[in-house]
Formats: sequence, structure tokens, C-alpha cells
Amino acid sequence: MEISAHVRNHSNQHEVRLSTAGVEQRLAVSAKAAGPGSSVNGGELLMAALATCYCNDLYREAARLGIEISGCEVVASTQFDGVGRGAEAVVYAAKIESSAPPGQIELLLAETDRLAEVHNTLRAGCQVQRVAWREPAA
Repeated sequence: MEISAHVRNHSNQHEVRLSTAGVEQRLAVSAKAAGPGSSVNGGELLMAALATCYCNDLYREAARLGIEISGCEVVASTQFDGVGRGAEAVVYAAKIESSAPPGQIELLLAETDRLAEVHNTLRAGCQVQRVAWREPAA
């Protein structure tokens, strides 16, 4: 399954299109008010990706494990210590709203941590490679 993001920025306009397995949607992100670029930075979006992945995977794993949950909150953060430097350790925490016993909630949190794809991508140190530009599908 291919997942992609397309960012287009020009003349105080910013457009973000996301696609999973050919299903496209737009993400509302405004242009930077003080000049060219996006009003959010990549680090913020990286932390949003981690938090979103864990949130979605909590519901997936809860269904698989037969644990009822009615809501969740996830907070992810990291530290960048300079231009061109990679992020330091990423930390995240999650809170689940459920009537399930604490042991089941802990099992759900641990299983989701073990299986969360974005988290495992960072943990594995995935290769990142620049390739030649090709026009995205319309």
C-alpha cells in the first residue's frame, strides 16, 4: 500500500494532499503569514504523524483484542537541537477512556506500541532517499 504526501507552496498559498492506496484527501494547512512556506513545520507534522498513528492503531487493536474504548488522547514530543540535526529521543503518552480493567488497558497500550507502524519506522531507521522529480497524478 503506497502512502504519499504532496505539498505545493507559492504566492502565500499552501496546499497539502495526502493519499493512501490511491484515495486522496486534503489537509488544511495555511501558508506562513510572514513569508514563503508552511505555517507548520515538519517536526510538528512528524509528531502529529506519531500521535495520529497511535490513536488510530489503539482503535484497531482494541477491536482485535475485544476491548471497548470510547476515546483516547495521545501526545508526542521530541527535541531538535539545530539546523540539519535529527530529532532527539521521541516520547509519547496516551490516555484511554474505557470501562475495561487497568490490566486490559495496559495490554492494549503495550500491543499498540509494539505494532504502531510509524513508531516502528522510526525505530528501524528507515532509508530516506531523494529521487528525480516526477509529476504527481492529477
